[in-house]
Amino acid sequence: MYNVIAIDGPAASGKSSVARTLARRLGYLYVNSGAMYRAVTWLAVSRGVSATDAGRVLGLLDATRFECAAKNGESGILIDGIDPEPYLTDGAVNASVSAIAAIPEVRRILVDKQRAFATERDLVMEGRDIGSVVFPETPYKFYIDASPEVRAARRAKQGLADAINERDKVDSTRRTSPLVIAEDAHVIESSHLTIDGVVGEIIGRLKLKGLKLPEGI
Repeated sequence: MYNVIAIDGPAASGKSSVARTLARRLGYLYVNSGAMYRAVTWLAVSRGVSATDAGRVLGLLDATRFECAAKNGESGILIDGIDPEPYLTDGAVNASVSAIAAIPEVRRILVDKQRAFATERDLVMEGRDIGSVVFPETPYKFYIDASPEVRAARRAKQGLADAINERDKVDSTRRTSPLVIAEDAHVIESSHLTIDGVVGEIIGRLKLKGLKLPEGI
């Protein structure tokens, strides 16, 4: 298996921007696991299926061609040949994604797809359970956090209206793969750091762990 850098954290902690920037600097593939759950959520919403109806959601997945591939250094998703990316932050998706992500069988299916990326190339993968569940064996684990106030402000700046506290509660208390800090993860409080500042701290830790990095990094 190739190198995997796992970056976890709650909503609006800055993990997506950090992971994407880090992947570009290292020449690794960037994988946003959350986008995969949002894609399934979009599928359910677009077909009028309730996010709490696990049986119908799984039926949709069984009847749908769900393809994951890499393009321009980032993972991509096609659902029956359609790219759902423009719709992944729609209000209806935001409101239902935590419920979809709590369905154990959905997580099993998507975790298998996430692990498959690591059979092809080095990864920076971000999400909520990458270091704890998807790649628990990787020595390169980071947890990005920020205060609820900072995260709410970041979300608002993105034009999104997620209820941060409610998302935290749902993600942290679900029975399957809850949001947790892996025991061996390095925690970074990003409230008062820039993206480059967080990336720099991660690169410093990677060097200490002996990961061979591209020249000039």
